[in-house]
Amino acid sequence: MALTLDDIETLFARRGHEQYTGEPVTQLEHALQCALLAEQEDADDELVTAALLHDLGHLLHDLGASPTLQGVDDLHQYRAIPFLRGLFRDEVVGAIQGHVDAKRYLCAVDANYYAALSEDSKRSLVLQGGVFDAGEADAFIARPGAGRAVRLRIWDDRAKTEGLGTPPLAHYLQRARRCALAP
Repeated sequence: MALTLDDIETLFARRGHEQYTGEPVTQLEHALQCALLAEQEDADDELVTAALLHDLGHLLHDLGASPTLQGVDDLHQYRAIPFLRGLFRDEVVGAIQGHVDAKRYLCAVDANYYAALSEDSKRSLVLQGGVFDAGEADAFIARPGAGRAVRLRIWDDRAKTEGLGTPPLAHYLQRARRCALAP
């Protein structure tokens, strides 16, 4: 069953206030900051929407405050996919699904990337399969949409600034409406 944009708005209203694990922002603040970074880099509506919704899987399944501290990979990059596939095209869904593998890729190709990750992101990296080897990195970046997932991942890593002002959720939901599939 696909979510609607109203369902997504309700989900953020109910759970967006929760802390983004190990970071000084809430789930909603992180989502809005990520979408803002995408918007500031002139991303299209699909990629801004993916930036907004990339961690929606955290809100759909509650594994407690810090699953990585319990040794649990929450698979959040996959949890939202069945609910979003009927609402958005592959450009949105694929970037969301690929943003974790993009972290694994960036760690493989950029020696400084891993060092800049937060502690929680480093813990989750291990649970998510670790750094790609050269062959895995080549295979990932050759996939359709991988470049978009990498852009999303970079914004994801930067979207953790306490007190940063952003447009409201309604602003980004309007952009999402423009790229949603027809009802």
